[in-house]
Amino acid sequence: MPNTLTPLELIARRWQPSAAFVRRAALATVVMAVIIVVTGGAVRLSQSGLGCSTWPKCTPDSLTPTAAMGINGLIEFGNRMLTYVLCAVVGLFIIAARARHPRRRSLTRLGWAQFWLVMSNAVIGGVTVLTGLNPYIVSSHFLAATALLTVAVLSWKRASEGDEDPRDLVARPARQLAWLLVAATGALTVIGTVVTGTGPHAGDAKKVHRIPLDWQEITQLHVDFVYIVVGLSVALWFTLRAVKAPAAPRRLLLELFACIAAQGVIGYVQYFMGLPEIVIGLHMLGSALVWIWALRVCLSLRDRGPLQEEDPGRPAPSGAHEAPEPQAASALSR
Repeated sequence: MPNTLTPLELIARRWQPSAAFVRRAALATVVMAVIIVVTGGAVRLSQSGLGCSTWPKCTPDSLTPTAAMGINGLIEFGNRMLTYVLCAVVGLFIIAARARHPRRRSLTRLGWAQFWLVMSNAVIGGVTVLTGLNPYIVSSHFLAATALLTVAVLSWKRASEGDEDPRDLVARPARQLAWLLVAATGALTVIGTVVTGTGPHAGDAKKVHRIPLDWQEITQLHVDFVYIVVGLSVALWFTLRAVKAPAAPRRLLLELFACIAAQGVIGYVQYFMGLPEIVIGLHMLGSALVWIWALRVCLSLRDRGPLQEEDPGRPAPSGAHEAPEPQAASALSR
C-alpha cells in the first residue's frame, strides 16, 4: 500500500524556503505576539471587554457585532479577528520550518507549540467574557499571551542557530545570574497583572469585580521588583565585563537597560497622571519589550553552532544531471 503524504510533506517536496525566510517568519510571530498583547490592552482600556456580550458569538443571535453595539462591539470583535491573522502567521512559520531542508523537528515543534498556545488563549479569552471579566481570568489571559511571546522569541532564536549541543559562552554562574534575571522579570510581569486586577481599568463601563487587594501596596511591590530587575541587570553587566563575555550579550544587555529605563519613565508618568489610557497602553508595550530582551540576553549566553544553510545530502533538482558537462561530452565522443 503506497504511503500517504501529509499536506505539509507535499509542500516540503515542492517548496524549499531559505534559512532567511524561516527567520523572517519566526520574527513575524514575535511581532504578532506583541501586537496581540497591545490590542488586548486596548480592548480593556477602551472599556470594550464586554463589547461582545458572549462567546464564541458576539451576541446570542449574531456572530458579528450589530450597529446598536457601537464602537465597543467593533473593538472587541476586531480583536477576536486578529486571532485569525495570528494563526495565519504562525501557520506560515510552521509550514516554512517543515519545508526547510535539512528538516529541524525542534523548530517545527516550537511552531506547533505556538499554535496550541493561540488556541488555548482564545478559549481563555472566551471564558473571560463568559465570566464577566473576572480579574483572575483576565490576568491569566495576559500571562497566556506572554507565554506565546516566550515561545515565539525562542523560535526566532532557534531559527538563527544550529542544532549542536548548547555550549556556554560564559561561566555557569554568569548564566545562572542571567536566568535569575529572567525569573525576576517574569515575577515582575505577574505582579503587573495583579496591579491591573486591582486597578480602575476593569475593561467595561459597568462595575466589575476586582482583586481584593490594596492597589497602593501591590503597586509598591511592583516597583520593588523593578528595582530588583535593575539590580540584577547591573550585576550581570559587571559580571559579563569581568568574564570578557562576547560583545553580543553585552550589547543586548544595554538594550535591555534602555527598555527598562523607558518602561520606568512610563510607569511613573502613568502613576502621577492618574492612569491615562494611552500611557497604560505604552506601558503594556514596554512590558512586552522588556520580556523579549530579558529572554534574548539569557539566550545569547550559549551557542549551538552555525546554522546549516543548505542540506548537502539533498538530491539536486530533477534534470540537473541529465546532460554531461560540455568537456566531458567531448571526451566521451573521442
